[in-house]
Amino acid sequence: MPVKIRLQRHGSKKRPFYFIVVADARSPRDGKFIQKLGTYNPLTVPATIQLDRQKALDWLHKGAQPTDTVRRILSYKGVLYLKHLLRGVKLGLFDEATAMEKFQKWHAEHEVQVKKRQEINAKDRRPRRPAGGPPVRPRRGE
Repeated sequence: MPVKIRLQRHGSKKRPFYFIVVADARSPRDGKFIQKLGTYNPLTVPATIQLDRQKALDWLHKGAQPTDTVRRILSYKGVLYLKHLLRGVKLGLFDEATAMEKFQKWHAEHEVQVKKRQEINAKDRRPRRPAGGPPVRPRRGE
C-alpha cells in the first residue's frame, strides 16, 4: 500500500487551514487518513506550523513519501535533516550523541533566523505616518 504524507484541507472558502496527515495515496485529498501529524496555517505571517517531529520521522523511516509542500515543511522543521543524521549513525559515520548535538546546534541557529525574520516582518507592518500628526486630506471642491 503506497503511503503519502500530505496536506488535508480544512477551513472555509478563501481561508485555508491544513492538517498534515499520513494517508493511503489512493484515498481522496480530504478523505480517510491513517494518522494526523500536525497542522499548517498559511494565512499567518510567517506561516504557523505545528508538527510532531518523532511521528513524522517514524513514518519517513517506514517509507512514506511526502508531497512537495510537505517536504518543504519537514525540511523547515528539521525532520529531513534529522533523518539524514540518523542515516549517518546507522552507517557508522558517527554516534547518536554526535548526531543529536549537530541537530541541536542546527535547531538553535534556525530559531535565531526565524526570530530575525519575524522582527523584520513586524517592523515592515507598522504604519508609516509623517511626523507632526495625521495626514491632511484635501476636501472635495478645493
